Amino acid sequence: MNPASILAKYSKVRNATQALIAPLSSEDMALQSMPDVSPTKWHLAHTSWFWETFLLQASSPGYTVFDPHYNHLFNSYYERIGERHDRAERGLLSRPPLEDVLRYRTYVDESVARFLSSAAATQIGEVEAVILLGLAHEQQHQELLLMDIKHVLSRHPFAPAAYAPPEDCKEISLPSRWVSFEGGTYRFGHSENSFCFDNEGPAHQAVLTDFQLAEQPVNNREYLQFVEDGGYSNALLWLSDGWAWRCCNDIEAPLYWRKLEGQWHEFTLHGQHPLDLAAPVTHLSFYEACAYAEWADARLPEEREWEFAARTTDGVPGRFAEAGVSAHPAACVEGEAGNLQQMLGGVWEWTRSAYSPYPRYKAARDAVGEYNGKFMCGQFVLRGGSCATPPDHVRDTYRNFFPPQARWQFSGLRLARDI
Repeated sequence: MNPASILAKYSKVRNATQALIAPLSSEDMALQSMPDVSPTKWHLAHTSWFWETFLLQASSPGYTVFDPHYNHLFNSYYERIGERHDRAERGLLSRPPLEDVLRYRTYVDESVARFLSSAAATQIGEVEAVILLGLAHEQQHQELLLMDIKHVLSRHPFAPAAYAPPEDCKEISLPSRWVSFEGGTYRFGHSENSFCFDNEGPAHQAVLTDFQLAEQPVNNREYLQFVEDGGYSNALLWLSDGWAWRCCNDIEAPLYWRKLEGQWHEFTLHGQHPLDLAAPVTHLSFYEACAYAEWADARLPEEREWEFAARTTDGVPGRFAEAGVSAHPAACVEGEAGNLQQMLGGVWEWTRSAYSPYPRYKAARDAVGEYNGKFMCGQFVLRGGSCATPPDHVRDTYRNFFPPQARWQFSGLRLARDI
């Protein structure tokens, strides 16, 4: 990559973040509605801190930090970088104000532009990996920003919309169909000459047995049948920890479902609307996904089954917004039988695979090595990207991960079964 193309990509990604906050007020961007949620203002500062810390301070001689206090305020989880503010209290950071955070972003952007314009080709080669990671990191936070502001606005009594609704599209609910795959020894993990996160490799071989995947993710109509059949009150469908979680938190439906005057509605970033029965169900925990699969006499896929299926079929991707924001999954398009629907870009799909290292995986020893490896405990893998994932950020080897009780992410499920 040459400096001009890197700067163009950098500017595109950074401008996309700015576009996401355009409809939000400064009050919206300061709120933290639960410990897992970060205020929008914090996301804006943290992504700039990442560039300042790992690119500018490390590789730009003479760079002066914008504010020395920001390292404590906006470091997320990098132990090697120093002490940091408690995640659950990010909403208490009334200072710096939003205008200072926006000035910080401008300062970092101008510094990165100067660095790229003056750096020698050899120096660009030395920092290219950090730049690509920084771009992917910011795109991750674009999705996190949408997840978090959705949770914030969902706590408002009048369910305000963050963004205008997308245009109507002629997508329909398809009947449930199964696609079969033959087992064997196959290669998995990222092996192309392009960017990936370190947890997507090393490439390796593994054995699959014959299996089937549902042609589409489970939709709201199907999930509503589970709800109305007493799925949330049948302990026999649930994992032990999941049942305890459901009971302790009085869980009776997906996160943003609300029953109003006897009818189910769903809160979205486009406001609250009657439940779209044809759209994929979203905002499920791993526990809920497992309970539904048990009820449906099926199971969740292994992550390698999912990856193999995604790369060996002509699947129809989910609908992404090319202009504006369409942060709610749409129903599947009508397609040819045997083609998997919405493998990329509908909802993140829970797998039953624990998030653990691939064979021969080794995390880097520097601070950037804390990015993925240290979280390989107590979490499960999701695959496929969602409607809120930037389109050029998803790929069939991407391993997202969350603890089993988490459900504020755009997470759904696709059924699997053995042959």
